[in-house]
Amino acid sequence: MSRPGFLLSPWPWRSVAYLASGAVTGAAALLLIVIAAAAGGILTLVLVGLPLLAATALSGIPLAWAERRRLRLIDLDPVPDPYRTPAAHGLWGRLTTRLRERATWRELGFTLLFAGLLWPVDALVIAVALFSPLSMAVTPLLMATVGDGREAKVLKQWTVTTWPAAFGVAVLGLVLMGLCAYVLGVAAGARAELTRLLIASREGDLGARVVELARSRVRLVDAFEAERRRIERDLHDGAQQRLVALTMTLGLARLDVSPGPLADQLAKAHDEAGQALAELRELIHGIHPKVLADYGLEAAVADAADRSPVPVDVGLELPGRLPQAVESAAYFVVCEALANIARHSGANRAEVTGGHRDGRLFLVVRDDGRGGADTTAGSGLTGLADRVSVLDGRLSLSSPPGGPTVLRVEFPCVPSEPRDQREPTGRSA
Repeated sequence: MSRPGFLLSPWPWRSVAYLASGAVTGAAALLLIVIAAAAGGILTLVLVGLPLLAATALSGIPLAWAERRRLRLIDLDPVPDPYRTPAAHGLWGRLTTRLRERATWRELGFTLLFAGLLWPVDALVIAVALFSPLSMAVTPLLMATVGDGREAKVLKQWTVTTWPAAFGVAVLGLVLMGLCAYVLGVAAGARAELTRLLIASREGDLGARVVELARSRVRLVDAFEAERRRIERDLHDGAQQRLVALTMTLGLARLDVSPGPLADQLAKAHDEAGQALAELRELIHGIHPKVLADYGLEAAVADAADRSPVPVDVGLELPGRLPQAVESAAYFVVCEALANIARHSGANRAEVTGGHRDGRLFLVVRDDGRGGADTTAGSGLTGLADRVSVLDGRLSLSSPPGGPTVLRVEFPCVPSEPRDQREPTGRSA
């Protein structure tokens, strides 16, 4: 309605259609209720009892179904069906399921409110905001046809006897029609919002949004891990191989050149290429290590412990391969924790333990350092917590001054591949 072209768009007429159809539907619903009450009476209530109550409760379902379709006239956001699939087949199963649902009774209350109050409001808005200015706009036509050119009634209240006055009333009616188009839009929007509030399943809609959010988050995590693996593969098979070939070429060139300035330059270039190759390998290992993809979390954690400047004891007992996203997140949590230990803790030794039980992966990283870890001091713990929470995991830290520091992580997961018949990995580095 805030756009300049609202009056020339279909929305005013869609608002009219929504309110007019609401008046007709409400009048029909009221008529059916009156007929049913007159036909049933007290005797029917005594004889029929529960079946009549069930029929009354279910009477709101067809009207609510029609209202959800009618909302599409002015509300582009569809209203979901609040009903679940009956657990039992047959008429009795459907009946008992519907009577136990809150949506059935909520729609019954909406039907009574609609038949008793809402449709007269719709009719009143149509009469005041549409027919009143429209009857003013056709005053000259009424004066020419009904009044024989001598007079015409305006809104059954005032008499117009001259043509200038008739055309003036017509112009005023056209102006009022433009203004009333906004009134109709506001009334239809408020009416639709009230209907959505009364018949829409807020719990079901929220639950559907939460489920979709969780699914989209899992899809994003999977896509992110797939992209990491693709980057690692491209670097490993492309840039790294070219650097290896360059290093070998420079090494052979050094052998073919006699001592002198050129040999010194080749030696320097060979060393630089070797350093670049080492840095690239470290970068590839940080993106997604090949040992993690090929051998799983146990081998990857043992490899990270071997590369740690602080001696690390590793004791993991896992039933097999875990989902890729969980393995990747757990590995990088361990790597970040070991990096923090090496940089900030002053520890002499660290320990990584864990296992899988009750459908959850548990990891504990412990060190004998000075403690006092602060999540706001740029230690990367906030990023670790965010990475864990994406997979519905939990991270907790205990780091009193003086130590020890204990980082606990758990992920809900189910093993994707069974473990080979071998002893659990346990080693010291």
